[in-house]
Amino acid sequence: MKHVGKMKNNGAKCVIAYRTLPGDAYSALVIGTSNLGESYHDALMSTVQDDRAQQANELADVLAVRKFPDGSNMLEWFHKNGLLRKVPTSGVLVTPSNTVSVPLDELNQIIATQKNLSLDELALTDGINPNPKSVKKADPTKTTSESVNEEAVAPAVVAEEIVEDTSPAAMRSKADKLFKEAQLLRKQADQLDPPKSKKKASIEA
Repeated sequence: MKHVGKMKNNGAKCVIAYRTLPGDAYSALVIGTSNLGESYHDALMSTVQDDRAQQANELADVLAVRKFPDGSNMLEWFHKNGLLRKVPTSGVLVTPSNTVSVPLDELNQIIATQKNLSLDELALTDGINPNPKSVKKADPTKTTSESVNEEAVAPAVVAEEIVEDTSPAAMRSKADKLFKEAQLLRKQADQLDPPKSKKKASIEA
């Protein structure tokens, strides 16, 4: 299922509102789900599971036009209550299933490559945006730093992998492993964001 994930450092579950930000390609906005009240949690997850949300590249585009049972706009409610957290994409794991997790920064790079875009070009408007004015009104990117409180999740520090054995056999084994991981990431990226057919892309162009 798209738009769901967890923090790499502590496993805290979250929903990914914006997988990347304009001018800040290595940051995302997430919503922690563990501390939400039952009615808000259920309404949010019901929205995430909705077909429209699953087809959208950015969940926030759908939250901008959906309401909670109390009538409040979802995106504005999360923004006003300081629940939109800005975190590095390297600290988020996308979890489309219980057995698969993909680092958000790697997924963003794969999707950008498939779309022949740079990470900076993978903008908020790259998806369903039925009401741009609503998104602009609740623009969280300008005040996110103020909304982060003591419960904000901190990303894990990812150390670079050091290859000690540089023999040809070890290097081939490492290459094979990386190739398999790349194939898996590409497969998961296609499931999360199916690439457009060449025919469709040429028509849109």
